[in-house]
Amino acid sequence: MTTILVVDDEYLIADILGFALEDEGFMTVTASNGKKALEVLERERPALVITDFMMPVMDGLEFAEAVRAQPSVKHLPIILMSGAQAHIGMQRSDLFDVVVPKPFDIAVIVAEVKRLLGS
Repeated sequence: MTTILVVDDEYLIADILGFALEDEGFMTVTASNGKKALEVLERERPALVITDFMMPVMDGLEFAEAVRAQPSVKHLPIILMSGAQAHIGMQRSDLFDVVVPKPFDIAVIVAEVKRLLGS
């Protein structure tokens, strides 16, 4: 089963995304900030990451930079969800494969996940 890591400090958003992705046959793991997500990344080896931008401890930009710096996971697809900071993510195509503005449509995120994973 394909695992997806959802990184968001708003638990409700992480849960909603998790339920929607699990309904599509994916397994999900969550983390509440970028630092915790790096720990989960090592342990779970997900096929794709969905991350928020604004989070405590380590934000989505710092997290994506840390992922891209690790040779073993640097090619991992990363979807950024962001409100006011979406323009920053859109300027960083070296870090993010897709930027989805908040509020988001779950169907759009699921479609992007399937497209990026080729399923």
